[in-house]
Amino acid sequence: MEFSQSVDPCTPVSCDVVTVPTRHGLEAVDILRRGVGDGVGPVLHDDGGQTLGFLVPPGTAAAWDVPGSTCTETDGRGLRLAPEPPVAGSDWLLPPGDADLATDPAVLREALGEAARLIEAADNCR
Repeated sequence: MEFSQSVDPCTPVSCDVVTVPTRHGLEAVDILRRGVGDGVGPVLHDDGGQTLGFLVPPGTAAAWDVPGSTCTETDGRGLRLAPEPPVAGSDWLLPPGDADLATDPAVLREALGEAARLIEAADNCR
């Protein structure tokens, strides 16, 4: 699924949200930003610093099965991709406008897998 880059920030955008622990998510963001081709879409973080949320195309939740993460449907409620975060108690790590409209789920899946391997390797070096 593709999103148009010309979406008005005041228009609700239908999407799903993949949530991961912060450490895992930050590694994945780094991997996605270094990659070629599809980039990373907007990413939310909670104020407690426990999780990151990647915006992905609607319908992703139906087939999402990546261990250590969850994918939630927005049930058609949509998000407003404005500079203010759409959820109280959160903020944008990568705000809309600085990122693609959504992260490709296949690319995110690969980045999360690579991030998990990097974290495991780093933890085993201690």
